[in-house]
Amino acid sequence: MNALIPEKADFATDPSRSRGRFHDEPNSPTRTPFQRDRDRIIHSSAFRRLKMKTQVFVAHEGDHFRTRLTHSLEVAQIARSAARTLGLDEDLAEALALAHDLGHPPFGHAGEDELDACMEAFDGFDHNAQTLRVVTRLEQKYPTFDGLNLTFETLEGLIKHNGPLLKEGKTVESLPHAFRDFEHLEGLDLHSFAGPEAQVAALSDDIAYNNHDIDDGLSARLFTIADLDEVPMVGRVFHQVQKDFPLLDRDRIIAEAIRRLIGLWITDLTSETSRRIKEFKPRSVEAVREMKVPLVAFSEKLEREQKELRLFLMERMYRHYKVNRKRSQAKRILKELFQLFLEEPDTLRPPWDKEAMQRTREHRARIVCDYIAGMTDNFAIEEHRRLFNLDAMM
Repeated sequence: MNALIPEKADFATDPSRSRGRFHDEPNSPTRTPFQRDRDRIIHSSAFRRLKMKTQVFVAHEGDHFRTRLTHSLEVAQIARSAARTLGLDEDLAEALALAHDLGHPPFGHAGEDELDACMEAFDGFDHNAQTLRVVTRLEQKYPTFDGLNLTFETLEGLIKHNGPLLKEGKTVESLPHAFRDFEHLEGLDLHSFAGPEAQVAALSDDIAYNNHDIDDGLSARLFTIADLDEVPMVGRVFHQVQKDFPLLDRDRIIAEAIRRLIGLWITDLTSETSRRIKEFKPRSVEAVREMKVPLVAFSEKLEREQKELRLFLMERMYRHYKVNRKRSQAKRILKELFQLFLEEPDTLRPPWDKEAMQRTREHRARIVCDYIAGMTDNFAIEEHRRLFNLDAMM
C-alpha cells in the first residue's frame, strides 16, 4: 500500500454499508452514496449563494477576503487531508465540510444573532438547524421529494457538528424548531457522537477559520504581524518564517506562516487522534459513535493555544470598531426586513408572498425567516434599499 494512501481504518464509515436515504432511490452506477451527496451539495442553489455571504467581512468589501463559499472549500481541503491520513472516507468528510455552513444567513454571525432575536417569540433561529432545513426541505430540485435526500451518515454529521445533539437530560422538545420540524430527526441517533468523518470535518472548520481569520485580519490591517507575538504559538511561526527568509515581502511572509500553521494544526489533530485510537481501540464506526468522548480531537496543549488565539481575534478583529460598524448596519437591515415582511407579507416576492399570507403569524414568521436566511449579503442590502430608500422609487 502506498504510504500516502493508507489502508482504510476498521472504524471508517464504509459507503457500501451506508444506512441509506429516507426516500428510496436506485444507487448510482458510477458513484458511492457519499460521492453522490457531495455532488448534490455542490449543485445546490444554497451552496452557490455562499459565494456572497459573509465570513467576517461583508462580501462586497473586498475580493480577497473569505466568504462562506471559499471558507467551505478550504474546510473541505483540510478535511480530505486529515481523513486520508487517518484512513477514513474522504468523500464523506468532504461532503460534510462543504455543507456545514449552508444554513448561515447573510452577514455571518451578526445576521444569525439578529434573526434569532427577531424569531425570539417564534422559537428562535440556529444556523446549524437551518442547515438541516435547507438540505431536507428548502432545496426543491427533485420531482419526488423536497431537499437533497442525503444519506443518513451525512445528515447525522451535519446535525452533530458539535457533538451529540441531545446531551444528558435534554429532550427533543429542547431543540431549535428547524431540528424538530424534520420528521425523521429521531432516526439520527441523537444521543451519540457522529462518525469519525464528521468529527474530522468539524475540527477542520476550526483549523480553517482560525488560520484564515489571521490572514484576513492582517490583510485588512486590523492588527500587525508584531501584534501576533501576543499569541505565542502563532508568533513563533511568523518569527521562524522571517528568520528563514529575511528578505521576503510581507504578503509572502503571511502566506508561508499560514501554510505552516495549518500544517501544525493538521499534524496535531492526526497525532492526538492516533493516540486516542490506540487508547480506545474502536473496531467499527458504531464503536466510535458509542464512545463517551470524541475520537477525533486536538491535544490539550493545542486547545490552550487555540483559546489564546480566539481571545486575541475576538479583541483585535471580531470586536474591532470597523467590524462592529458593519455588524450594526447588517443587523438593522435584517431587523427592518423581517418586521416589514412579517407585518406586510404581500411585499414578499413570489411564491413566498402567497404562502406567507395564507399562514398564521407563527408560520409566517418561519417563512420570512427562511426567506431572509437564504439571502446573500448583496441581495439583502439591495432588497433593503428597494424597500426603505425612497430614492429607489424615482
